[in-house]
Amino acid sequence: MELKFLGTGTSQGVPVIGCKCEVCTSTNFKDKRFRSSALVTTEAGKKILIDCGPDFRMQMLQNKEEQIDAVLLTHEHNDHVIGLDDLRPLIFRNRKNIDIYSNKRVGDEVKNRFPYAFADVKYPGAPSFNIHEIQEPFTILDTDIIPIEVMHYNIPIYGFKFKKLAYITDASFISEAQKEKLKGLDYLILNCIRKEELHPAHFILPQILELFAELKPKKMYLTHISHHLGLHDETEQELPENLHLAYDGLEIQF
Repeated sequence: MELKFLGTGTSQGVPVIGCKCEVCTSTNFKDKRFRSSALVTTEAGKKILIDCGPDFRMQMLQNKEEQIDAVLLTHEHNDHVIGLDDLRPLIFRNRKNIDIYSNKRVGDEVKNRFPYAFADVKYPGAPSFNIHEIQEPFTILDTDIIPIEVMHYNIPIYGFKFKKLAYITDASFISEAQKEKLKGLDYLILNCIRKEELHPAHFILPQILELFAELKPKKMYLTHISHHLGLHDETEQELPENLHLAYDGLEIQF
C-alpha cells in the first residue's frame, strides 16, 4: 500500500496570504503546503482520500491523480471538507455516487453544508454522496481500517490506522486506550502546528517529542504544519533520528 501526502499545511496553508516571514517567502518547494490531506492506494489499486479541503482540485492536478474511490473524513472543519464539491468530475465520469465515511456528527454536517448533493431531485451538475457512519473496525474496498479517536480541542475526531501505519491530524490529546492502538507501528503520522507556545487544539513540537519517545514508532512524520514551525530543511535537522517533517507529494510505502 501507499500513502501520499497531498497537503501538509494548516487551515491557512503555507505561504499565508500577506505574510513575509522566511517560511512564507521560501523558494523551497517543501515549504509550500496545501491544506492537510492524504491519499491511500490500496493493494488492489483503489484510491481512498483522507479529507477533502479547499485545495483538493489543485492537489489532484499537481499529483496527476485521476480517481477517488472513497473518502474518509477526520472531522468537519472547512479545511478538511469544503473541497467535497470538487469531486464532481469523478462522480460524473464514474456515473455513481462517492462513498464518504465519517462519524455521525460529521456526516450530518456534510449534509447541512452540501444539501444539494442529497436532494431527491438534483439540479444538473450537482454532486452525489453516500454517507456511511464509521463502525470499529471497518472495511473499505477490501481494506481493513481501525479508527483512532482523538480530541481536537473539545471535539472528538478520527485518525485512521491501516496495517502498521496510522494517520492522525488536528489532535491535541490522545487517551491511553487509543494510544494502545498506536504501539508497534512502522509509521505514525501526527499533526504539529509549531515549536512552542501551547495550542488548545493542536500538538506542538515538545508534545510530539514526548509521544515519539512514548509510542516508539519506527518512523514518525509530522503534518498539519504552520509557518511557525520554521523552514523545512532547518527544522528537519533539529529533529531526532526517524522523526521527520512530511511535505506535499511525499510518498510512503507500507
